Amino acid sequence: MSERKVLNKYYPPDFDPAKIPKLKLPKDRQYVVRLMAPFNMRSGLGSVRGDGQDGWDKLKGFCRTDPENTDYTMEHGATRNFQAEKLLEEEEKRMQKEREEEELNNPMKVLENRTKDSKLEMEVLENLQELKELNQRQANVDFEAMLKQYKELEEEQRRKEQEEDEQEMK
Repeated sequence: MSERKVLNKYYPPDFDPAKIPKLKLPKDRQYVVRLMAPFNMRSGLGSVRGDGQDGWDKLKGFCRTDPENTDYTMEHGATRNFQAEKLLEEEEKRMQKEREEEELNNPMKVLENRTKDSKLEMEVLENLQELKELNQRQANVDFEAMLKQYKELEEEQRRKEQEEDEQEMK
């Protein structure tokens, strides 16, 4: 194979660079811009052009840390895409708040929630106990006894073969 990094390349004498067809790309072509960001975002500044006049170049420095929520916030220039995990966490927090508010106003609700929690805890403990029993059943297998039994079977087969060989010899 030839060298890749050569200083002089061979051009044949009949080479005409004007005959090489040029690529016809649309003038409003969009470029793929890769950006290291802490979350998925969508530009709110119009189309992203490769000449650096608008788009993602204006986003630099507008992403701040949010220590209260242990997350990042977008201050200007883009919008954050959908994030299911964040929505689930917010929903859980909201449900917990509603439950606490109900418990403050209604003492019967406190009792109902306690019974539900205790039932759930008992079910979890039962399931855990069942899993422990299954693991113990599997752990009770005595491998040494199995190996001993296998060796005994092999010895018995050898004795039978030897007896058959002796009978054939007679």
